[in-house]
Amino acid sequence: MIVQETKLAGVLLIKPEPAGGGKGEIFEDARGLFLETYHESKYKDQGIGIHFVEDDISVSRKDVLRGIHGNNETWKLVSCTSGKIFFVAVNCDEASPEFGKWESFDLDDVNHWQVLVPPRHGSAYLALSDTVVFQYKQSTHYAPKSQFSFRWDDPRFNIRWPVDKPILSARDAT
Repeated sequence: MIVQETKLAGVLLIKPEPAGGGKGEIFEDARGLFLETYHESKYKDQGIGIHFVEDDISVSRKDVLRGIHGNNETWKLVSCTSGKIFFVAVNCDEASPEFGKWESFDLDDVNHWQVLVPPRHGSAYLALSDTVVFQYKQSTHYAPKSQFSFRWDDPRFNIRWPVDKPILSARDAT
């Protein structure tokens, strides 16, 4: 796998590699595709020694926007296993000089990219295809009372979403 730093400290972009010599993460043949989405020792070899305790999947339809959510303790390893999303990681640490900085990534079932999102960063995504399956690993168990939320269009972030009127939950609309 190829691990790249991003403009946000602690946020990493992870790109799988084809299975050459038995070491890659993607194997394709006439039958279809095999994708290794997580291998603890390979991640540790790349300096990612996070212990994940929960896996979650979210299914959305086109123009659904989920987020901006996070908490002060949880690392997330996110990917889009079906469809295409516009994914955003945002520094939500109001004590940080980096507060409000964000970066976006096009994640889909073709590139198989993952994004590692550290604590005190929010994450959000917009479904760009008819159906999206979004998968994420968490380093802590979900605890709603410890979550923070910011509006998707918070002017302090000035995120340039590729849609003007997304479909939102009641929580995300407020």
